[in-house]
Amino acid sequence: MNITSYSVEYIQDPTGILTGDRYEFFLDINVDEEDELYSENGIKLRVLYFKNGEDERILNYHFVEGGSGTILDFALDEDEEKTVSAFCRDNLSQAEE
Repeated sequence: MNITSYSVEYIQDPTGILTGDRYEFFLDINVDEEDELYSENGIKLRVLYFKNGEDERILNYHFVEGGSGTILDFALDEDEEKTVSAFCRDNLSQAEE
């Protein structure tokens, strides 16, 4: 799994109830054709990322098929989750608040 491009957006909390900041990442990923996750239409990973001081983590994520937008029922393995979390942490500064 390779991240080929991404977009990130800061999510505003209009109520002010939630602590910390939330960011939504859309990662375009390249998956090997032999992987069961592979789709000719491409695969995106939608990640909801949380930051509150030193506490940073993935809150939720979904694999999404590129053409249809269908949510796919797959999970990241431990190493992939660490890679995605590090990528999100390293790219938070690209979000517009």
